[in-house]
Amino acid sequence: MTTSQAELDAARLLLSKMGLTPADLLDNPEPRTEMPTISAYIPVVAKSLSPATARSYAPYWAQAEAAWGDRRLDEPTPSEIKQLAEASRANALVRANSRGGRSAMENFIAALRCLYRHAVDDGLLTELQNPALKVAKPRRLPSPRRALTSNELTEINTVAAETGDDPDLDSLLLRLHTETACRRGGALALRPRDLDRAECLVYLREKDGTSRYQPISPTLMRLLLEHADERGSTDPNGPLLRYRNGTPITKRRYDHLWNRLGRHLPFVRNQNISTHWLRHTTLTWVERRFGFGVAHAYAGHFDSSDNSTVTYIKAAIHDVATALSVLTGEPHPLAHQHLPGAAQ
Repeated sequence: MTTSQAELDAARLLLSKMGLTPADLLDNPEPRTEMPTISAYIPVVAKSLSPATARSYAPYWAQAEAAWGDRRLDEPTPSEIKQLAEASRANALVRANSRGGRSAMENFIAALRCLYRHAVDDGLLTELQNPALKVAKPRRLPSPRRALTSNELTEINTVAAETGDDPDLDSLLLRLHTETACRRGGALALRPRDLDRAECLVYLREKDGTSRYQPISPTLMRLLLEHADERGSTDPNGPLLRYRNGTPITKRRYDHLWNRLGRHLPFVRNQNISTHWLRHTTLTWVERRFGFGVAHAYAGHFDSSDNSTVTYIKAAIHDVATALSVLTGEPHPLAHQHLPGAAQ
């Protein structure tokens, strides 16, 4: 009897759904990999991720380990994962920007999906056996962030420059984020070697391993160089942004800054405004005046999955420099000087 290709394909599909391979049907099947426990497998996956990603998933893996640590990886069901995700939402810390624990639930499911995706890649489970994929994430609500008004931005910069224990540092941070629209991690990762004074560029290294050269104004370049010189940023590969005593700043400086601004400016406290709002502000301004393509490049976005048109309207660094030149009112060596409205 001859077996058709269609029948073979159907048999393979059935075996796959059963979690079997053709070798399992032989008289002397090859020994299958022993299924690890949740506790045993989490460190394996953690070592394969970047330190930042592993840290972000760690609290949610800890919840899973506390509940199922001694169970085999293939034992938790989708219903059990959903129950623990709901518990994560219910137990989420209540902050000023809390939204009912939705982020905690979403992050828990993402952490479990990461764990089980590696299990599939390692051949411990099939795609159809992955229980985390069968648990839907909560629908993400629109972000409350928006572009700041000119008056709000002025007030924020004024208070930062007139209060606190290091107004020079805080003013520099605000200008850096306003000009570059960089994320907090990009600023903290800056090194003296990342400053290209000839071309007025900074080399930003941000999330997901992305990096780019970003134009900055001559004034900001001068301020960054003076900061490095005055605060002992002598190691080309060391952190650039530092306190007066030479200690590198951390994300806690941002927390301190916005907490102080909130005490002086009720709208900052009431709306939970943070550094990321500066990114929204700058990118909105760029999009309104120079279009989506330039704003996309200014933001350091490299994907085009959300809009295939980006492939055809990709902006160059000269376009970003031109937008910056108009934003700051200063000439930039890479700007299109002939563009109407550009600084001369």
